[in-house]
Amino acid sequence: MMISTFLVPSATAILGALTYRHHRQVFAWTKKLRHKDETNADFSKPAEWLADLYKAQCGLAQKPCVAEDFKGIATTGTMLAGIADHTEGVRFELAKVVESVRAYVATALPAEGPTVRVGLVEHRARLEQAMRQEAARDALAHAILAAEQRIKELRHS
Repeated sequence: MMISTFLVPSATAILGALTYRHHRQVFAWTKKLRHKDETNADFSKPAEWLADLYKAQCGLAQKPCVAEDFKGIATTGTMLAGIADHTEGVRFELAKVVESVRAYVATALPAEGPTVRVGLVEHRARLEQAMRQEAARDALAHAILAAEQRIKELRHS
């Protein structure tokens, strides 16, 4: 009888301690999942806009563009500029993307008139502008990829 009065309460105490420890682990795991879900929700819109921006700039690759061609890119850049200050983890990367978008849009070539013949000097000037435009597009692509990589790192951490 003496042994059972000692074993039953000690077994109950051990079982209670193990149950408490197990529940703490489960609650910690749940909290971690909830935090990860919130992080993924915070980065879903910027990731989607970055993918759209990358697709749009790929469509304009190696093609001289006028200001009208940049409407979609400028709109997406403005949306990213609006959300960049409120997204903690990727603020720097999004700011770099917005800066690259503005630099790329600023390289728009002037609209061509109905001229049939272009002089050599003007042709060279247009070629230089087109090369600057392509360099700005390349810088934009690198900024987009860096921001997407940072979002991917934050989602998996």
